Amino acid sequence: MHFTVSTLTRNLLHSPRNLFHSLTLDHERAPRTLSPEQSLLLECYLAGQIPESAWSDYVFETPELARHVNARRGQH
Repeated sequence: MHFTVSTLTRNLLHSPRNLFHSLTLDHERAPRTLSPEQSLLLECYLAGQIPESAWSDYVFETPELARHVNARRGQH
């Protein structure tokens, strides 16, 4: 077998990215379970009872909330 340095370098650089990208997509499809308080917060946001400015603060503290919103909006 014959490998060039550029081939090996390209494979090393691209493989971890592809693996990370695949893991990220899988994680985005199946967000972790929220606590009861977080679930209530999510429902209130989706019902329009929480303004975007406040929601941004919540998402900053708990990024998982954004994944749940994206998952819910993707289902409809």
